[in-house]
Amino acid sequence: MNKKRPVNLDLTTLSFPPMAIASILHRISGVVLFVLLPVIGYFFYLSLESAANFAVLQNYMQKIPIKLLLIAFISALTYHLLAGIRHILMDLGLGEHLHASRNSALMTIIASAILSIGLGIWLW
Repeated sequence: MNKKRPVNLDLTTLSFPPMAIASILHRISGVVLFVLLPVIGYFFYLSLESAANFAVLQNYMQKIPIKLLLIAFISALTYHLLAGIRHILMDLGLGEHLHASRNSALMTIIASAILSIGLGIWLW
């Protein structure tokens, strides 16, 4: 049974449905949260340790790389929260059909983008 079948390894030629894109983004946002949560936790610890550390951290937060880090964290948290709510609703039996699942995936992606842009503008 040695069949030589053609294999398409070029992922750019494939078109993923919105549900697959939402699932991939949910996993990516989880990894981003896992990586950035200790950093954010350390910032929180420093801010509560003393007034001097809070002032230093407040000045440090004005730097562009730190702002971008916070925006990435907030964006990942927003998307992960919305996608998690979508998954819970699907576990309850809501939106399991193809059309509803496609719409909920698109709504999750769009709502997350709008919230991330709004929170990014507010943070900047």
